[in-house]
Amino acid sequence: MSDFALSTSPGQQRQLEAFYYREARLLDNRQYRQWLALLSEDILYRLPSRVNVQVDNRQRGDEDMISVERELEGADSMGCPIREETYIHLVLRVERAFKINSWSENPPARTRRLVGNVELMTHGGDEYSVLSNFHLYYARPGGASFLYSGQRRDVLLAAGEGYKIRRREVILDYGDIALPTLGLLF
Repeated sequence: MSDFALSTSPGQQRQLEAFYYREARLLDNRQYRQWLALLSEDILYRLPSRVNVQVDNRQRGDEDMISVERELEGADSMGCPIREETYIHLVLRVERAFKINSWSENPPARTRRLVGNVELMTHGGDEYSVLSNFHLYYARPGGASFLYSGQRRDVLLAAGEGYKIRRREVILDYGDIALPTLGLLF
């Protein structure tokens, strides 16, 4: 993905933002089955873990010295992602929410997603690489509230008059995991 966003028309920017706002609304309203309709059946949904790496002073003056990419556990490292799911995994997670014995989400959490900084990074054929930032407020009755934040790196597929999510990589901003769950859909 390029470091520079493509110039987009105001109409295209509104269309991208409307897609993400709709997705946030569906998830916050627990309309998970409708959310599944926004996914391509060949989706790869990744939540890489992050490591706290020391700065290499030999790279002084080079932006790679402090790059976020150095902190991510990817395919080329010894670590593993927190989540790496396909369409069937996501369908199973959604269906679990409707099971009577889904104790971990009883009562269901209250969430509110704010999505912003939507940037079209590349476009080729029917695929769009899009970056967006998010805040996800999470509250459970009788428990503490938490705020998740991060960046999403998506590949969207043009589908009819909208988009489908083909790839999603969620980069969470955290130093230590002191959060109640990473089983959320970001």
